Amino acid sequence: MPNLTIPKPANFSFRHTINSHGWYDLRPFELDAERNSLGYVFRLANDETPVFADIRERGGIIEIKTDARVPDAAALKSSVRHLLRLDDEIGEFYDAAAKLGKVTWASECFAGRLLRSATVFEDLIKTVCTTNCTWSVTRGMTTKLAENLGQETACGRRAFPTAEAMAAMPADFYRDVIRAGYRAEYLAEIAVAAADGKLDPESWLTSGLPTPELKKEMKRVKGVGDYAADNLLKLIGRYDGLALDSWLRAGFYKKHNRGKKCPDKKIERHYAKFDKWRGLAIWCDMTEDWFS
Repeated sequence: MPNLTIPKPANFSFRHTINSHGWYDLRPFELDAERNSLGYVFRLANDETPVFADIRERGGIIEIKTDARVPDAAALKSSVRHLLRLDDEIGEFYDAAAKLGKVTWASECFAGRLLRSATVFEDLIKTVCTTNCTWSVTRGMTTKLAENLGQETACGRRAFPTAEAMAAMPADFYRDVIRAGYRAEYLAEIAVAAADGKLDPESWLTSGLPTPELKKEMKRVKGVGDYAADNLLKLIGRYDGLALDSWLRAGFYKKHNRGKKCPDKKIERHYAKFDKWRGLAIWCDMTEDWFS
Protein backbone atom coordinates (compact mmCIF):
# COMPACT_ATOMS: atom_id res chain seq x y z
CA MET A 1 0.00 0.00 0.00
CA PRO A 2 1.16 3.62 -0.44
CA ASN A 3 2.94 5.16 2.52
CA LEU A 4 0.77 7.26 4.80
CA THR A 5 1.95 10.69 5.84
CA ILE A 6 1.22 13.17 8.62
CA PRO A 7 2.37 16.81 8.59
CA LYS A 8 4.99 17.46 11.29
CA PRO A 9 4.13 20.19 13.82
CA ALA A 10 6.46 23.18 13.79
CA ASN A 11 7.70 22.69 17.38
CA PHE A 12 8.23 18.93 17.16
CA SER A 13 11.42 16.85 17.11
CA PHE A 14 10.98 13.27 15.94
CA ARG A 15 14.38 12.19 17.23
CA HIS A 16 13.88 13.65 20.68
CA THR A 17 10.40 12.14 20.95
CA ILE A 18 11.21 8.55 20.00
CA ASN A 19 14.25 8.61 22.29
CA SER A 20 12.53 10.52 25.10
CA HIS A 21 12.48 7.57 27.53
CA GLY A 22 12.84 3.81 27.63
CA TRP A 23 9.50 2.85 26.07
CA TYR A 24 11.22 2.55 22.67
CA ASP A 25 13.08 -0.45 24.11
CA LEU A 26 9.93 -2.36 25.11
CA ARG A 27 7.91 -4.54 22.75
CA PRO A 28 6.08 -3.98 20.50
CA PHE A 29 8.29 -0.91 19.87
CA GLU A 30 11.39 -1.36 17.72
CA LEU A 31 13.89 1.47 17.50
CA ASP A 32 16.30 1.64 14.56
CA ALA A 33 18.81 4.23 15.72
CA GLU A 34 20.79 4.22 12.48
CA ARG A 35 17.71 4.98 10.37
CA ASN A 36 16.18 7.18 13.07
CA SER A 37 12.95 5.22 12.73
CA LEU A 38 10.49 3.70 15.16
CA GLY A 39 8.54 0.50 14.61
CA TYR A 40 5.37 -0.45 16.45
CA VAL A 41 2.65 -3.09 16.15
CA PHE A 42 -0.80 -1.51 16.06
CA ARG A 43 -4.15 -3.15 16.80
CA LEU A 44 -6.71 -0.96 15.05
CA ALA A 45 -9.82 -3.13 15.64
CA ASN A 46 -10.58 -6.23 17.64
CA ASP A 47 -11.39 -8.30 14.56
CA GLU A 48 -8.40 -7.25 12.45
CA THR A 49 -4.91 -8.70 12.22
CA PRO A 50 -2.52 -6.20 13.80
CA VAL A 51 -0.13 -4.35 11.52
CA PHE A 52 3.51 -3.45 11.95
CA ALA A 53 4.29 0.15 11.05
CA ASP A 54 7.68 1.71 10.41
CA ILE A 55 7.54 5.40 11.33
CA ARG A 56 10.09 7.90 10.04
CA GLU A 57 10.55 11.60 9.58
CA ARG A 58 11.18 12.88 6.06
CA GLY A 59 11.51 16.63 5.77
CA GLY A 60 8.34 18.19 7.05
CA ILE A 61 6.29 14.99 7.27
CA ILE A 62 5.96 11.86 9.38
CA GLU A 63 5.94 8.84 7.06
CA ILE A 64 4.24 5.56 8.00
CA LYS A 65 4.95 2.32 6.12
CA THR A 66 3.03 -0.84 7.09
CA ASP A 67 3.55 -4.54 6.47
CA ALA A 68 -0.05 -5.08 5.33
CA ARG A 69 -3.03 -3.22 3.94
CA VAL A 70 -4.76 -0.98 6.48
CA PRO A 71 -8.53 -0.69 5.94
CA ASP A 72 -8.80 2.34 8.19
CA ALA A 73 -5.93 4.68 7.42
CA ALA A 74 -7.46 7.43 9.55
CA ALA A 75 -7.40 5.18 12.63
CA LEU A 76 -3.74 4.35 12.07
CA LYS A 77 -2.83 8.02 11.66
CA SER A 78 -4.73 8.84 14.85
CA SER A 79 -2.80 6.14 16.75
CA VAL A 80 0.52 7.45 15.45
CA ARG A 81 -0.44 10.97 16.53
CA HIS A 82 -1.20 9.55 19.98
CA LEU A 83 2.13 7.71 20.23
CA LEU A 84 4.20 10.70 19.20
CA ARG A 85 2.11 13.26 21.14
CA LEU A 86 1.73 15.34 17.98
CA ASP A 87 -1.29 17.17 19.36
CA ASP A 88 0.22 17.97 22.76
CA GLU A 89 0.58 21.67 23.52
CA ILE A 90 3.80 22.19 25.44
CA GLY A 91 4.61 25.75 24.44
CA GLU A 92 3.77 26.83 27.99
CA PHE A 93 6.51 24.52 29.27
CA TYR A 94 9.01 26.08 26.85
CA ASP A 95 7.95 29.55 28.04
CA ALA A 96 8.47 28.53 31.67
CA ALA A 97 11.92 27.13 30.88
CA ALA A 98 12.92 30.36 29.14
CA LYS A 99 11.60 32.52 31.99
CA LEU A 100 13.36 30.47 34.67
CA GLY A 101 16.54 29.90 32.66
CA LYS A 102 16.40 26.16 33.33
CA VAL A 103 16.25 23.18 30.91
CA THR A 104 16.25 25.67 28.05
CA TRP A 105 17.86 23.02 25.84
CA ALA A 106 14.45 21.32 25.62
CA SER A 107 12.78 24.32 24.00
CA GLU A 108 15.77 24.88 21.72
CA CYS A 109 15.54 21.28 20.47
CA PHE A 110 11.74 20.96 20.69
CA ALA A 111 12.13 18.10 23.18
CA GLY A 112 9.64 17.24 25.92
CA ARG A 113 7.08 15.01 24.24
CA LEU A 114 7.25 11.64 26.00
CA LEU A 115 6.66 8.62 23.81
CA ARG A 116 3.67 6.51 24.84
CA SER A 117 1.92 3.31 23.78
CA ALA A 118 -1.22 3.04 21.68
CA THR A 119 -3.38 2.47 24.76
CA VAL A 120 -3.29 3.62 28.37
CA PHE A 121 -3.85 -0.02 29.34
CA GLU A 122 -0.52 -0.93 27.74
CA ASP A 123 1.20 1.97 29.48
CA LEU A 124 -0.33 0.87 32.78
CA ILE A 125 0.93 -2.70 32.44
CA LYS A 126 4.38 -1.53 31.35
CA THR A 127 4.59 0.92 34.24
CA VAL A 128 3.78 -1.82 36.74
CA CYS A 129 6.56 -3.86 35.11
CA THR A 130 9.07 -1.05 35.85
CA THR A 131 8.55 -1.04 39.61
CA ASN A 132 11.33 -2.21 41.92
CA CYS A 133 13.46 -3.93 39.30
CA THR A 134 16.23 -3.40 36.76
CA TRP A 135 15.49 -2.33 33.20
CA SER A 136 16.56 -5.72 31.84
CA VAL A 137 13.92 -7.39 34.01
CA THR A 138 11.28 -4.93 32.75
CA ARG A 139 12.32 -5.64 29.16
CA GLY A 140 12.12 -9.36 29.80
CA MET A 141 8.60 -9.20 31.23
CA THR A 142 7.19 -7.04 28.44
CA THR A 143 8.86 -9.17 25.76
CA LYS A 144 7.36 -12.35 27.23
CA LEU A 145 3.93 -10.72 27.42
CA ALA A 146 4.02 -9.92 23.71
CA GLU A 147 5.52 -13.25 22.66
CA ASN A 148 3.10 -15.36 24.68
CA LEU A 149 -0.15 -13.39 24.48
CA GLY A 150 0.16 -10.87 21.66
CA GLN A 151 -1.63 -11.34 18.36
CA GLU A 152 0.68 -11.96 15.39
CA THR A 153 1.11 -9.65 12.42
CA ALA A 154 1.53 -10.67 8.77
CA CYS A 155 5.30 -10.30 9.14
CA GLY A 156 5.50 -12.41 12.30
CA ARG A 157 5.79 -9.69 14.90
CA ARG A 158 3.42 -9.56 17.84
CA ALA A 159 1.25 -6.85 19.30
CA PHE A 160 1.01 -6.08 22.99
CA PRO A 161 -1.69 -8.32 24.50
CA THR A 162 -5.21 -7.08 25.04
CA ALA A 163 -6.83 -7.00 28.46
CA GLU A 164 -9.00 -9.94 27.36
CA ALA A 165 -5.98 -12.05 26.38
CA MET A 166 -4.26 -11.28 29.66
CA ALA A 167 -7.41 -11.88 31.71
CA ALA A 168 -7.65 -15.41 30.33
CA MET A 169 -4.44 -16.38 32.14
CA PRO A 170 -4.11 -17.10 35.88
CA ALA A 171 -1.71 -15.34 38.19
CA ASP A 172 0.58 -18.41 38.12
CA PHE A 173 1.18 -17.79 34.42
CA TYR A 174 2.53 -14.31 35.16
CA ARG A 175 4.66 -15.67 37.96
CA ASP A 176 6.08 -18.73 36.16
CA VAL A 177 6.15 -17.75 32.49
CA ILE A 178 6.34 -13.96 32.47
CA ARG A 179 8.58 -14.06 35.55
CA ALA A 180 6.76 -11.09 37.05
CA GLY A 181 7.44 -12.02 40.67
CA TYR A 182 5.22 -10.20 43.15
CA ARG A 183 3.65 -8.30 40.24
CA ALA A 184 1.94 -11.48 38.98
CA GLU A 185 -1.16 -10.94 41.11
CA TYR A 186 -1.34 -7.28 40.05
CA LEU A 187 -1.10 -8.06 36.33
CA ALA A 188 -3.81 -10.71 36.56
CA GLU A 189 -6.12 -8.49 38.61
CA ILE A 190 -5.64 -5.42 36.37
CA ALA A 191 -6.34 -7.48 33.26
CA VAL A 192 -9.54 -8.99 34.65
CA ALA A 193 -10.82 -5.62 35.85
CA ALA A 194 -10.09 -4.00 32.46
CA ALA A 195 -11.61 -6.89 30.50
CA ASP A 196 -14.76 -6.78 32.65
CA GLY A 197 -15.10 -3.03 32.28
CA LYS A 198 -14.60 -2.34 35.99
CA LEU A 199 -11.37 -0.52 35.18
CA ASP A 200 -11.14 1.87 32.22
CA PRO A 201 -7.61 3.26 31.92
CA GLU A 202 -8.47 4.96 28.60
CA SER A 203 -10.87 7.26 30.46
CA TRP A 204 -7.90 8.82 32.26
CA LEU A 205 -6.98 10.59 29.03
CA THR A 206 -10.12 12.71 29.07
CA SER A 207 -10.89 12.73 32.79
CA GLY A 208 -12.13 16.03 34.17
CA LEU A 209 -10.82 15.26 37.64
CA PRO A 210 -8.19 17.54 39.14
CA THR A 211 -4.79 15.86 38.99
CA PRO A 212 -4.62 14.99 42.73
CA GLU A 213 -8.01 13.26 42.50
CA LEU A 214 -7.06 11.43 39.31
CA LYS A 215 -3.87 10.28 40.98
CA LYS A 216 -5.91 8.86 43.86
CA GLU A 217 -8.06 7.01 41.32
CA MET A 218 -4.96 5.53 39.68
CA LYS A 219 -3.56 4.46 43.04
CA ARG A 220 -6.67 2.41 43.72
CA VAL A 221 -5.28 0.00 41.13
CA LYS A 222 -3.19 -2.58 42.96
CA GLY A 223 0.44 -2.23 42.00
CA VAL A 224 0.20 1.51 41.36
CA GLY A 225 1.88 3.66 43.97
CA ASP A 226 3.08 7.25 43.90
CA TYR A 227 5.87 6.65 41.38
CA ALA A 228 3.71 4.61 39.00
CA ALA A 229 0.82 7.08 39.19
CA ASP A 230 3.09 10.06 38.50
CA ASN A 231 4.60 8.22 35.55
CA LEU A 232 1.18 7.42 34.11
CA LEU A 233 0.07 11.01 34.62
CA LYS A 234 3.00 12.17 32.50
CA LEU A 235 1.93 9.82 29.74
CA ILE A 236 -1.54 11.35 29.63
CA GLY A 237 -0.21 14.89 29.66
CA ARG A 238 -0.22 15.86 33.35
CA TYR A 239 3.19 16.73 34.74
CA ASP A 240 2.41 17.81 38.29
CA GLY A 241 4.27 14.89 39.90
CA LEU A 242 8.02 14.23 39.76
CA ALA A 243 7.75 10.41 39.60
CA LEU A 244 10.89 10.15 41.70
CA ASP A 245 12.74 6.85 41.54
CA SER A 246 16.32 5.82 42.31
CA TRP A 247 17.55 6.86 38.84
CA LEU A 248 16.08 10.36 38.96
CA ARG A 249 17.27 10.89 42.52
CA ALA A 250 20.81 9.80 41.67
CA GLY A 251 20.83 12.08 38.65
CA PHE A 252 19.72 15.06 40.74
CA TYR A 253 22.31 14.36 43.43
CA LYS A 254 25.06 14.33 40.79
CA LYS A 255 23.91 17.36 38.81
CA HIS A 256 22.61 19.66 41.53
CA ASN A 257 23.88 18.45 44.93
CA ARG A 258 27.58 17.66 44.41
CA GLY A 259 26.85 13.95 44.37
CA LYS A 260 25.43 13.93 47.88
CA LYS A 261 22.07 12.49 48.85
CA CYS A 262 19.38 14.92 49.94
CA PRO A 263 15.72 14.79 51.04
CA ASP A 264 13.10 14.61 48.30
CA LYS A 265 11.80 17.94 49.56
CA LYS A 266 14.93 19.63 48.23
CA ILE A 267 14.34 18.10 44.80
CA GLU A 268 10.74 19.25 44.91
CA ARG A 269 11.77 22.80 45.78
CA HIS A 270 14.25 22.88 42.90
CA TYR A 271 11.48 22.37 40.34
CA ALA A 272 8.60 24.03 42.21
CA LYS A 273 8.56 27.16 40.05
CA PHE A 274 7.70 25.03 37.01
CA ASP A 275 4.36 24.46 38.75
CA LYS A 276 2.24 22.02 36.70
CA TRP A 277 5.22 21.33 34.40
CA ARG A 278 7.64 20.27 37.14
CA GLY A 279 7.46 16.56 36.26
CA LEU A 280 8.48 17.31 32.69
CA ALA A 281 11.15 19.75 33.87
CA ILE A 282 12.95 17.17 36.00
CA TRP A 283 12.77 14.58 33.23
CA CYS A 284 14.24 16.93 30.63
CA ASP A 285 16.85 18.08 33.14
CA MET A 286 18.00 14.54 33.88
CA THR A 287 18.04 13.40 30.24
CA GLU A 288 19.85 16.38 28.70
CA ASP A 289 23.08 14.41 28.32
CA TRP A 290 21.27 11.73 26.29
CA PHE A 291 21.26 14.18 23.40
CA SER A 292 24.56 15.98 23.95
